Amino acid sequence: MNLTLKRPLVVLDLETTGVNVGSDRIVEIALLKIHPNGSRESRSMRLNPTIPIPVESSKIHGIYDKDVQDCPTFADVAVDIHTFIGACDLAGYNSNKFDIPLLIEEFTRVNINFDLGSIKLIDVQNIFHKMEQRTLSAAYKFYCDKNLDNAHSAEADALATFEILVSQIERYPDLKGDVNFLSQFSTISKNVDLAGRIVFNESGQEVFNFGKYKGQPVSDIFRKEPSYYDWMMKGDFASNTKTVITNIKLKDFNSK
Repeated sequence: MNLTLKRPLVVLDLETTGVNVGSDRIVEIALLKIHPNGSRESRSMRLNPTIPIPVESSKIHGIYDKDVQDCPTFADVAVDIHTFIGACDLAGYNSNKFDIPLLIEEFTRVNINFDLGSIKLIDVQNIFHKMEQRTLSAAYKFYCDKNLDNAHSAEADALATFEILVSQIERYPDLKGDVNFLSQFSTISKNVDLAGRIVFNESGQEVFNFGKYKGQPVSDIFRKEPSYYDWMMKGDFASNTKTVITNIKLKDFNSK
């Protein structure tokens, strides 16, 4: 294996009630921990999201309300998950934009501070999109020459994601098997918040990355249209995004 690890890497995958980071919940989580010596540990469990699972979501991952009604809630297992991940680096498929922000949101709801400070994030989907422009199942077939059985099973997807990452490193000579390099390479934009709603532009300014003000400085919009800040704070944006825009607003206020 050409992947060089200085500390354990946890590959994660979530199945959820939907795709809104601020309001949807986890119904299944898989964590695959790879140690620097190559040994592996894994955790996989279904969770009661405490809210109904939309039928549209159930049709994708095959998990219905009745399947998780007797399962633990995230609050029940949050400490164990937090301990298992610890200070490991993290990898996933579309994880920078979805899995990690949603997981952080779940931790926030139960008052657990998950600090990403020194943790490196590798998004295998971003590497794939930069190299080949395909989906997860196609990526698995392309890189590993295997069909992805049980797609949208968190455990199967997490294992497939790790296999793809290893294959990507072996396939591309310019792709270093170093977590720092992979973290930087798999980052599409320089996010200010976890969900990528606010990003840094080339001048280092915090700008919106969505909606009618996309590309415009956040502080400028908040000065011109204070109600936009209020709208975001009342909306179903992730708590991390709300913290970021509040810090920007306070920074601008204190600079006056």
